[in-house]
Order: sequence, then C-alpha cells, then structure tokens
Amino acid sequence: MAPSFSDIGKPANDLLGKDFPTGSIKLESKTSASDGVTFTVAGSKDNKSGSISGDLKAKYADKSRGLTITETWTTSNLLSTEVELADNITKGLKLNVTGSLLPNVGQKNAKVFLDYKQCNFSTKQSIDLFKGPLVAGEIAFGRKDIVVGADAVYDVNSGNLTKYNFAVGYNASEYSLSVAASNKLTVFSGSYFHRVSKDVQAGAKATWDSNAGANVNLEVGTKVTLDNNAFVKAKIDNNGKLGLGYSQVLRPGVKLGLGSIIDTSRLHENSHKVGLSIVLES
Repeated sequence: MAPSFSDIGKPANDLLGKDFPTGSIKLESKTSASDGVTFTVAGSKDNKSGSISGDLKAKYADKSRGLTITETWTTSNLLSTEVELADNITKGLKLNVTGSLLPNVGQKNAKVFLDYKQCNFSTKQSIDLFKGPLVAGEIAFGRKDIVVGADAVYDVNSGNLTKYNFAVGYNASEYSLSVAASNKLTVFSGSYFHRVSKDVQAGAKATWDSNAGANVNLEVGTKVTLDNNAFVKAKIDNNGKLGLGYSQVLRPGVKLGLGSIIDTSRLHENSHKVGLSIVLES
C-alpha cells in the first residue's frame, strides 16, 4: 500500500478524535440508487446556540471509468461541485477538480488536485485558483515499516511559504509510532497507537507548542469493542477533560453515537458538553 503523509499518526488521531459527538445533535441519512447515485442528507443542531445547519449531497460513481461526480448544497446556500478521475490517465494518478459558489455574495472558489501513488511513494499537489493563488504540495516515502513525509503551501503573489510540516512514522502489525513538526516547525507532537488485543486499543499523543511555553499537552485514550455492533471509547488529557463515547448499531443501516466531554476540574460548573449522532444508511 502506498504511503501517505496524511496517514502518518492517523491511528492515534482517529482513536482520540473520532466517535466523540459532543456539543451538537447530528442526523445523517444515506441512500443509494441502482444506477450508482448515492444521496446523503446531514443536519446538526448546536447545543449552545440552537442554530441548525445541514447539507444535501448527491454522488455519482462510475467505477469502470474511475469517474466520480459530487454535488453539494448547504443551508448556508453554498453550492459546490467535485469531479474526480482516478486511474484513467495512468495507474495511480487521481485528478480532482472542485468548485464552489456562494451566490448571495458572489464568492467563488476553485481548486485543482493531482494525487499520484506508487508502491513506496506518494505525492499530492493542489492549486487554489482564487486565493493567492496558493500552491500546496505533500510528499511521502515509505520503506518497510517506516514512512517519512512533508507538506507545504506557497503563496504565489507574496512569494512566501505560508505553511510547512514534517512527520515520520513507524507502523508495525500491532502498534504504530509517529513524530511530527507542524505550524512552520513550531509545534511538535509524538503519538503511539497499540492494538492490545482484537477487542482493545490504546493510544496517546503529546504536543508541545514552542510559542506557548514549556508545558506539554498530553492526551491518552482507549477503545473497547463490546461485540460486533457496539464499542465504547474513553480519553482524558492533562487539563482534566474526560471524553466518553459510545457507538451502537441498533439494526442494519441504523447507527447511534453518544458522546460527552466532562471537565473534571470544574464538575459543579456548566462547562461540560454532550451530544449524539444518528446515521441512517440503506
């Protein structure tokens, strides 16, 4: 499998960042037609402000030609189109063109992506035509269990690098390790992920911002699979914020997620967050 810069540290990031639906109530419905078109309707209500937002997405995929077309319309009246062509020009090359329009203010945006992957190498290039323009690129090399990668964003008008990051990862069958330097090499992080058994996962991530002081932020978490349809997650950081998550497949095509973030240092204050998500799929 080709290495990818965005996959470095991903197991630990997913363990600590996903399946904690807090601060909102979310509902998502997915349906598929026989001609290859899928429809997704998603909505969420912010628990604090009470505001409701959502989007309607239609996606057509022609796997034989490697063509995918996605149309999206949001409640903020943002219209977007994405066209993707994979493995058509040459094996391992993916071309992606996205465009969006906000009609009420006339705001337009367009991006072009080129993604090329081979066995031990991958690179992704993009250009934002209406901002800068900005040219972004990432590259990753893999050999055996080690992956090394970097990414950067270049502003054509100013001639400056506005972003650059570096990361290295090690992936074994039971565990993975990663070290990254981001935000122009001023924020440093290290993470590990361990598949303790087929039912238990554990991980941790430490982050140090050189511009913010000498303290290191530490977060640890675990996932326990209860059965084929349910799992629980828990995480806590050095600021005393405890995260709890529960996911349950109620029946085929219906998935419920519950989450909470509890500030254990302020238990008697209104500083906690709860939320839920429901996904319907057919």
